[in-house]
Amino acid sequence: MPELPEVETVVRGLRAPLLGRTVRAMWHDWPGTIHSPDPTHFAARIAGQTFRAVERRAKYIVCALDCDLLVIHLKMTGRLYVAPSDAVHDADRWLHFRLDLDNGCQLRFSDARKFGKVYLTDSLARIAPRLGPEPLADDFTAAALQAQLAGRGRAIKALLLEQSVIAGVGNIYADEALFRAGIHPLRAADSLTAAEIERLHSALQGALRAGIDSEGASVNWYRKPDGAPGEAHHHFFVYGRAGEPCIRCGQPIHKIRVAQRGTHFCPACQPATAG
Repeated sequence: MPELPEVETVVRGLRAPLLGRTVRAMWHDWPGTIHSPDPTHFAARIAGQTFRAVERRAKYIVCALDCDLLVIHLKMTGRLYVAPSDAVHDADRWLHFRLDLDNGCQLRFSDARKFGKVYLTDSLARIAPRLGPEPLADDFTAAALQAQLAGRGRAIKALLLEQSVIAGVGNIYADEALFRAGIHPLRAADSLTAAEIERLHSALQGALRAGIDSEGASVNWYRKPDGAPGEAHHHFFVYGRAGEPCIRCGQPIHKIRVAQRGTHFCPACQPATAG
C-alpha cells in the first residue's frame, strides 16, 4: 500500500493538471469504488465544482473543491493520473472511476484489486476521525512523539503502523526508520529511552523525506501520476533485503512478522534491549 512518500508524490504530480479545472461529469463501473455518497448523488454533486487545492493527509489524497472535498485512498493497487480524454494508457485496463474536466482531460482512477475508495464529503473527519499527527509537520517534535508512545507497551513497529498514533507511516518506512534509529522492531514502545526517542524522531523524518526525495518506492503497483516508477526502493537499508548483508555491519538482514506484517531489521545494529 502506498505510504506517505508515495501519496505525497502523487499529490505533487496532480496539482498542476488539476488546479483550476472544473468537473463536467463523473463515470464509474464498479460500485465499491465510490464509498459515499451513492454514485447518483456523487455525480450530481461534483459536477460544476472546481479544484481549488490538492493536498495530502496521512495516506489520503484530499482535493478541495468549491463546496466539498474529493478524498481518495489508493489502498493496494490504486493509481491516479490525468490524461487527455482520447489518450490510452496501460493502466486503463483497470479503470473504475473517472472525472471529465473542462479542458478535455480526465482524472482517472485505476485499481486492479478494487480496494481503493473515493469519497465526496464536507469533512475528512467524517471518513477518518482518529488520524494521528503528521510526522513531517513543524509541531511533530521528539516530545510529541514521546507523548504518543507514553504508556504503550506494544511493540514499537506495531505502534508505528497505527494511523491513530502517527499518520502516514506504513510497513516500509517503519522498517527503514527503526534501522536508522538502531531500535529493534519488537522493543516495547514504553521501554524506549529519551535518547532513543530522539533518534527515532529524527529517523522517521529522515526516512520519509528520503522517500519523498526519491518520489516513492515502486516495490509493487505504485507509479507516479506520469506512469513512471519511483526510485526510493533502490536506496532502502533493510526493507526487502532479507538475507542480504547489512550496509553498516555486514551481518545478514533478518525478516520476521510483527503485527502480521513482514518486518526487516539487522539484529546486530538493532539490539533487542536498550543500549
